[in-house]
Amino acid sequence: MTVCGIIPARLASTRFPDKPLAPILGMPMIGHVYHRCCLAESLDAVWVATCDEPIADYVVSIGGRAVMTSDSHERASDRAAEAVLKIEESGGTRVDWVALIQGDEPMIVPAMIDALVRSALGDEGAEYVNLVERIATQEEFEDPNTVKIVADLQGYAMYLSREPIPSRKKYAGDVPMLKQLGMIMFERDALLAYAAMEPTPLEIIESVDMDRLLEHGKRLKLVETTVSTKAVDTPEDLREVERLMRGDPLIARYGSR
Repeated sequence: MTVCGIIPARLASTRFPDKPLAPILGMPMIGHVYHRCCLAESLDAVWVATCDEPIADYVVSIGGRAVMTSDSHERASDRAAEAVLKIEESGGTRVDWVALIQGDEPMIVPAMIDALVRSALGDEGAEYVNLVERIATQEEFEDPNTVKIVADLQGYAMYLSREPIPSRKKYAGDVPMLKQLGMIMFERDALLAYAAMEPTPLEIIESVDMDRLLEHGKRLKLVETTVSTKAVDTPEDLREVERLMRGDPLIARYGSR
C-alpha cells in the first residue's frame, strides 16, 4: 500500500501573496511543511505540487521533490489530483492513497499525519478522511479564515463553513466547535473522482473544497486530534506562528529521515 504525501502550494493567494516562500525563522514556510511531512513514518514519499517555478526551484534546492501542475486550479484537491497522475507517470508506480497537506500548515506534527493515515487505512469503507481539531476560543470560532465543520453522530461531516457553525445564539450550553485542518486522506481513485465532479454551489459560496464531496452525496470521515496547530492565512498569522515555533525540537530533525 503506497501512501504519498502531496503538498499543494501556489504564490497567487488573494489573502497573502507569495505565502509559501514567506520566511519563518529564516526558512520559507513551504520548507517547514515539507521537512515535517518527511518525518512522518507513514508516508512513502512527499511531493510539493505547484504551478510556480520559484516554489519548485526552492523545494529541489533542499533535496525535495516537486511536480509542476496547471495554474488554473482553484482548489488544492484538484491540484493534488493532477499531481498524482504526473507522479505515477514519472515513477511508474501506482499511488494507493494520498495524504494532502496544505502548504500553510508549518506547525504540523508528523504524528498527526501518521494518525490520519492509520485511521484511513484501518477503515475499509473510508475514501475521504479529514483531520479536525476543537476550537478553543470564540475569536477563532468567528474568524472567517477558520473553516468550521459540524459532524453527525457517526463522526462524518455534515457541512463545512467559514461562518461560526453550529450557531451559539439560541443555545446557552456547550456547543461543539470544530475546525477543519489542512490534512486530508484520499483513496487514489476517490481523489480522481473528486476532481471529475462538477464544482458545486455551496463549495463556491463557502470556498471550501470538501463541500463539493458532500453536495455530491459522498461521505467525509472526521478524525479528531488533540495536537494544537495554527495555519498561516495572513501576515499576522505568520508572525504568531514564528513566535510559537521558536525552540520547536522538530526543526533540529529536518533532513534526518
